Amino acid sequence: MDAFSPEIAQSVALTIELASVTTVILLVIGVPLAWWLARSKTLLSEMVATMMILPLVLPPTALGFCVLVLLGPNGPGGVLASFWGESTLAFTFAGIVVGSVLSALPLVVQPIRNAFVAIGDRPLETTGCVSSLYAFITISGPLARLEFVKAAVVGFSHTIGTFGVVMMIGGNIPGRTKVLSAYVVDYVQASRWREASVVAGGMVIFAFAAIFTLALIDRHCARKGHMSASAPSRIEPS
Repeated sequence: MDAFSPEIAQSVALTIELASVTTVILLVIGVPLAWWLARSKTLLSEMVATMMILPLVLPPTALGFCVLVLLGPNGPGGVLASFWGESTLAFTFAGIVVGSVLSALPLVVQPIRNAFVAIGDRPLETTGCVSSLYAFITISGPLARLEFVKAAVVGFSHTIGTFGVVMMIGGNIPGRTKVLSAYVVDYVQASRWREASVVAGGMVIFAFAAIFTLALIDRHCARKGHMSASAPSRIEPS
């Protein structure tokens, strides 16, 4: 098996599918969560924020083990899987999606939360918004839309490169749960340096492209902010 084998192509497709599904779920969950965390002043919101950030501190294998227990036959995942005749969500595509979402959630939610905090309450007060949902749809959401794009890029990229969590939950089953990063480890352990170099090199190129995309978005935001700030000075007094 070389670096361009059908197994690698299958793993690439699986990894892209995993990253795509995970990114959609992250935005569906993360944007409302970030909005609530930015607006709420309660102790509960701080506890939720702390729990959300735990994956950044926990080793990936420890996080994977905790999720594995929850998805196993004796956890909530086993109860859920029983509805369609299965005993566990571990070692399934759905299981590695859950692990990937939990792993990337703080990377997506925190920047969006910071954007909402930076917007503040003044735009909402000056427009007289009557509901939080209306304020989000008409004001805060549009103002933070580029942060949504950046969060999607970060969530997708992080999932492409994930390994420890997926390994613990999915077991690296070819064609089902074995993502591309697992092949780098396999090739290194087998001293197949050429294949490992090709796969790792492809992931480096992808990572560079993702970071470059984020830099372009930041540059675009900075240019828009500069143009907005300088616009009043170009208005002639009547």
